[in-house]
Amino acid sequence: MAAMEDGDDDDKLETEHFLRIVNAFRFYRSHSLMRVESADRYYKELSDDHKALIPDFRANLDLIRTSIDHNYEIIKLILQDTEHMFENKSHGLQNGGDNIKQIPPTTFDMDKVKTTLKQFVRDWSEDGRAERDACYRPIMQEIVHRFPASECDPSSVYVLVPGAGLGRLAFEIANLGYSCQGNEWSLFMLFASNFVLNKCKHVNSFTMYPWVHQWSNHTCRADQTRPISFPDIETTSISPTVNFSMAAGDFLEVYTEPDSWDCVATVFFIDTAHNIIAYVETMYKIIKPGGCWINLGPLLYHYADLANESSIELSYEELKHVITTIGFVIEKEEVDVKSTYTQNTKSMLQYQYHSVFFVARKPS
Repeated sequence: MAAMEDGDDDDKLETEHFLRIVNAFRFYRSHSLMRVESADRYYKELSDDHKALIPDFRANLDLIRTSIDHNYEIIKLILQDTEHMFENKSHGLQNGGDNIKQIPPTTFDMDKVKTTLKQFVRDWSEDGRAERDACYRPIMQEIVHRFPASECDPSSVYVLVPGAGLGRLAFEIANLGYSCQGNEWSLFMLFASNFVLNKCKHVNSFTMYPWVHQWSNHTCRADQTRPISFPDIETTSISPTVNFSMAAGDFLEVYTEPDSWDCVATVFFIDTAHNIIAYVETMYKIIKPGGCWINLGPLLYHYADLANESSIELSYEELKHVITTIGFVIEKEEVDVKSTYTQNTKSMLQYQYHSVFFVARKPS
């Protein structure tokens, strides 16, 4: 009986988490418009002389409101099929979510919604091409180099992409003919990836305004309401014979089968761990003898300095010692790969990572 009760508690927590994320998406419009109204109220308090110096200020606020409304239409499409994403699971989401108790979400959750919108730029727009080329192309080139079609049937090579986000890297690997599975823990990302991979049938069929929440560092006022179109490629272009899937869940919990993957490809992922050592151990366990782990990214530990969260933060030097001590052989390494993450190329503020790229082989 106790085990059953534990299972019931787990299901309840899972449902609450699911509905919390749906609720955050549903609050997007009202939450975002509060920031616009705040700007409008302060504008009204300015002196007439100051208002005269910025005559188009309120007209731009109207453009921002319209952009937020348009983004919300996309969000409603994203939410349409979330209830049917997971097999044999029902979370009580009916009538488009009207039955959800409307509890204002946290600022953290709302930031996640905005971050998810920017992921469409990185993964599925022409604007994100340079960023993808810097981060994804080295991974794909290495996979093709190590598992060339001239020497093996790509469909017999199984590639795992943990932290797949909106799924573009996993999609591109599958498009090369490899059997590929993307894994993602965040429901924010899973909702969005489900939409773009399964519902966006035509190139550039949707428009979004991902920078509308950025209020600083604009060279031109129009930069804040600059649109992007997505997807930049037909997501139905993968051959139906190719094995391509997305799996939900925590990497450490979902992947426990030893010697099951020919390659694990991680991009901006390993620093999402509470305990990065556990990630390395799992990589070594699930990769087949002779297989490889290909990684590119920084070490921006996600749980460092977060209240009530534990985290082990290693330098790359320490991490490399862990990797080799556990048993991997590092066969390729580059420690100054210039890369960005959901970067607004028009912003006056630019962040750049000096990422590390390595290939670690599990000995045969």
